[in-house]
Amino acid sequence: MSLLGGKIIYPVRLGKSAIHGSGVFAAATIPARKKIGTMGGTIVSARQANKHAKERQVIKLVELGNGKALDGSVNGNELCCMNHSCSPNSYIRVIGHEVEFYALRKIKPEEEITCSYGASYHEGKKHCGCGAENCVEFF
Repeated sequence: MSLLGGKIIYPVRLGKSAIHGSGVFAAATIPARKKIGTMGGTIVSARQANKHAKERQVIKLVELGNGKALDGSVNGNELCCMNHSCSPNSYIRVIGHEVEFYALRKIKPEEEITCSYGASYHEGKKHCGCGAENCVEFF
């Protein structure tokens, strides 16, 4: 098991989210197409990740595509609390063991930073509360 500390480039803060629980909010303007930061966490096997997903209500896991996953519940940073949106303002890029977040457009101070999870451990059974016009209702 190895730990990844992650690095946040633009200032963010955790706060109460209208989407779900706690969310990540910009503490300053984040320009379009800029890297927001890298998620921290612990690298676990895909098997461990699946077990953790079944045991937890809040899932902070990102598949790395090599039989491993990044578990943000241990040694994670604020980016582990990124909420899903069907109309996100950021996207995830996985390179090796790194999970990076980039702004799709300019993100204003105090705006919640969201991403589209794509395929998730929720297996299409989690109700989406993003409120976007194009909301898929479940992810």
